[in-house]
Amino acid sequence: MQFDSTFAALADPTRLQIVARLAETGEVDATELARPFAISQPAVSRHIKVLEQAGWVTRRRVGTRRPVRLNPQKVDEIHIWTGRLRAALAANYARLDALLDSEENDQ
Repeated sequence: MQFDSTFAALADPTRLQIVARLAETGEVDATELARPFAISQPAVSRHIKVLEQAGWVTRRRVGTRRPVRLNPQKVDEIHIWTGRLRAALAANYARLDALLDSEENDQ
């Protein structure tokens, strides 16, 4: 996984809101996706393109429509990565607890 592009894409508040909105709504057209934002349709399209390049969203053609959807594989990758991070932190805290317990017992 390329963390730089993955998290850089979410660093922008508008893109993060787009991802959150797609998680709630499922697949929607870019026009519908742009509705709640106080920016132009072309600006939303640029945000979608950044998210698409980072793998967060996919688009397909349905006639003249270009619906956008969240890429569940990207969400799974982040879930796996945070799970590994959580396990590593738990192991570190367990070692620290053991060290502190041994120091307490030595006194």
